[in-house]
Amino acid sequence: MWKNTASALVGSARRMFMAEVVELLGWGGQRYVEKTFGWDRETIRKGQQERDAGEPALDGRCRSGRKKAEEHCPRLLDDIVDILDTTGQTDPTFRSTRIYTPITAREVRRRLLEQKGYTDSPLIGERSLRTKLNMLGYRPQRIRKCKPHKRLPETDAIFEEIHRVNAQADEQPGVLRLSLDTKATVKVGPFSRGGKSRCPQPACDHDFDSKCTLTPFGILLPKQAKSYLWFAQGKVTADFMVDRLEELWKTFAPEGRPHTLVINADNGPENSSRRTQWMKRLTEFSDTHQIRIRLAYYPPYHSKYNPVERLWGVLENHWRGELLDSVEKTLGLARSMAYKGIHPVVRKVKKSYKAGVSLSKQAMRELEKRFDRKPDLESWFVTINPITKLG
Repeated sequence: MWKNTASALVGSARRMFMAEVVELLGWGGQRYVEKTFGWDRETIRKGQQERDAGEPALDGRCRSGRKKAEEHCPRLLDDIVDILDTTGQTDPTFRSTRIYTPITAREVRRRLLEQKGYTDSPLIGERSLRTKLNMLGYRPQRIRKCKPHKRLPETDAIFEEIHRVNAQADEQPGVLRLSLDTKATVKVGPFSRGGKSRCPQPACDHDFDSKCTLTPFGILLPKQAKSYLWFAQGKVTADFMVDRLEELWKTFAPEGRPHTLVINADNGPENSSRRTQWMKRLTEFSDTHQIRIRLAYYPPYHSKYNPVERLWGVLENHWRGELLDSVEKTLGLARSMAYKGIHPVVRKVKKSYKAGVSLSKQAMRELEKRFDRKPDLESWFVTINPITKLG
């Protein structure tokens, strides 16, 4: 019986079982099982050491089997992300954290061969690439609900330029790229948000009388995967956004501050390149910190391509099924979520901001002289250069 049981086991489990049998037999047990069952004494002693240590020892089994493709090609996963990231879009309903892309596994393999310098022999096939895409969270499929409702004639040119600007920003030292956006207002109260929870919780049928409302504002550093969330009880205005940039700027050490800041946004009403107060505050920010600012906007109805939208998808799936019945619980759930394994910095903003602040037409005409707008795409790509301080 002991011999049959040991034959059914493998690795550390088999060695430890053999050690238990010898312990049960007592003095002379090793010699007995060696003669009777043909067990090796060295294997038995190794099993005794594993039993005393409480953990299995490394053996040849950990080196057996076929190695993963990324061990043969260390840059494979990074190159796949580099190909898909520019075309990946978030689910606008935030019901899934997957990134949808129109590029198939066959097309990914072709681009790896043509653009990334891979050769055909060591590169994995389409079926294995599909597995890698699934592991990375990409779904090569166009979904009907992600189809934009409106398309400008300049859409393709905007995407081409924004891909160029973003790639250039990620490669150059001293350039920081961030993505910012505001999420829909969240009502705080015992209201159902859909989803499932391990603990059944009664929720109200209607959500008319909420305790308060919170508006999340987020900044994501795509290259570093660091995220920052602020929750406001008032409106998220242009002044609110620039104040958050000032707050974020203080976290950087003086020697680690970049010389150029690239901002990805969706050209909303408060952060549009035509919003006078937004452009005025950014110009002041540029002059104060002696930093060059480049604004790169996504086309209308294409905000799901903005990297920060993926952060909202993770947040929505994280607290789905929970009752956001207090401000503390809302902030706590936001702190416990993780984007690419990194928890966000979460704060509540108590200051209220006045809406509708704007510049006069004359003041804006003077300010416009400071801006370098890209020809034919003036509203989507703007550069603000600081005025050099004397002395």
